[in-house]
Amino acid sequence: MLMKLSDLLAGYEHRVLQGDPGAADIRACIAYDSRRMTAGSMYIAMRGSRTDGHRFVGDAVVRGAVAVMVDHEIEDSMPSQVCVVQVADTRAAAPVVASRYFGEPSREMDVVAVTGTNGKTSVSYMMESALRTAVRARVGVIGTDGCRVAHESIRIDTTTPTTPEAVELHHILRCMRDRGADTVVMEASSMALMLRRVDHTDIKVGVFTNLTPDHLDNHGSMEQYKQAKLLLFRMCHQAVANADDPVSADIAALMPRAVTTFGLDDAEADFRAGDLVVEPTGTRFVLHHDGRRYQAEVPIPGRFAVYNALATVATCHLLGHDLDAVIGALAALPPIPGRFEHFRTPKGVSVVVDYAHSPDSLEKVLSTIRGFARRRVITVFGCGGDRDRTKRAPMGEIAQKHSDFVVVTSDNPRNEDPEAIIDQIMLGMHATSAQVQRITDRRAAIERGLAVADPGDIVLVAGKGAEKYQIIGDQTVHFDDMETVRQLAAKPAN
Repeated sequence: MLMKLSDLLAGYEHRVLQGDPGAADIRACIAYDSRRMTAGSMYIAMRGSRTDGHRFVGDAVVRGAVAVMVDHEIEDSMPSQVCVVQVADTRAAAPVVASRYFGEPSREMDVVAVTGTNGKTSVSYMMESALRTAVRARVGVIGTDGCRVAHESIRIDTTTPTTPEAVELHHILRCMRDRGADTVVMEASSMALMLRRVDHTDIKVGVFTNLTPDHLDNHGSMEQYKQAKLLLFRMCHQAVANADDPVSADIAALMPRAVTTFGLDDAEADFRAGDLVVEPTGTRFVLHHDGRRYQAEVPIPGRFAVYNALATVATCHLLGHDLDAVIGALAALPPIPGRFEHFRTPKGVSVVVDYAHSPDSLEKVLSTIRGFARRRVITVFGCGGDRDRTKRAPMGEIAQKHSDFVVVTSDNPRNEDPEAIIDQIMLGMHATSAQVQRITDRRAAIERGLAVADPGDIVLVAGKGAEKYQIIGDQTVHFDDMETVRQLAAKPAN
């Protein structure tokens, strides 16, 4: 791919510090990591959470950069053949340059962006499955569980877990389009929106699931967290929002056209569910839309699953797809990895592995399990290190309230002391209770949860979902909750 820097910056305000943008041929790549530079590359100097990319301009040039974009003047002396341009904010400019470099792929597909505290991944999976089954769409997915199109993984080096940086995002979108994708469903995290990773993406529909306390370490307050989520609805053409969440009113105030709403409680919602029947194998409900009633079901138990299904149906309908076909496709939804993922052990214990890692999501999952549990509920969970500390004690309280036995353990402790994290969780619990145990090693904790379970009991392993790793200090080691459950369940009883 070959483009001149002048074409990438056409119409975008910038100042040339050195060289000629019309003579700078970008033929290798665009990147913000100097280590990725090769001959003919463009380096974008961006400030990160730990370091400032402007410090590595010299390294980028040594490795082959022919063009450099900065947002303040630099002291490094550049070879005369290197073109250096200055913009007001490299984070704001990066998505513009990246989109142009990759041929503005988002304009060639229906791009759906899903934001909200909980449900982003589930809605992405549901939409992928429903569109593939109902209308034979070729769907690309970008999110927590990686990037794929028509179930084929797209491997692009990215350090962001949910929404890639702008350069990687547009590279992925181009790869998806080149592989025949006609629709892309992407998760848009609050941090990604705040850091402008999603800017200059042509988003046909923005979807809002809910807003509950989480990530307050990054945003400081619920108001700031909400404002970050609302950024999506300043850039999308149409919106789908949860009418049962008050943020839907804020979204309606931002959108120039009517917002399509869904809900269980708001009688005025465009897509409303009622008459729920929740069973261990799934949920049946009646979907009301435009004066009609539709019998619907999803193979996931719980109200939260119905909310996700409603968001999926409303979005697919807004994209112009047949409502009956989409609703029918939900019943055939395959299991979503790490989202109320079920396994039954040889001794008759039901195990649920779920990504629930906030007070709201943990309470919803446990309340759902309590609704159909005939015997004891055993919960194994922890909280991530270097993340929002205010949710730890509330999650401890919720786990104990809804469980008969709780094992508090590590999640991804990162650079915090795992024991200190557990201490903070247990501030919300009656620590003297014989029904609470702390085991720092996550594998040992899961083993304990399975060991105390009797046939008919339900064990919830919460917090990590489909993650295949555990972050301890600066080390990332392989760890998979469901894989661990299966291995331990297969061990001969003592």
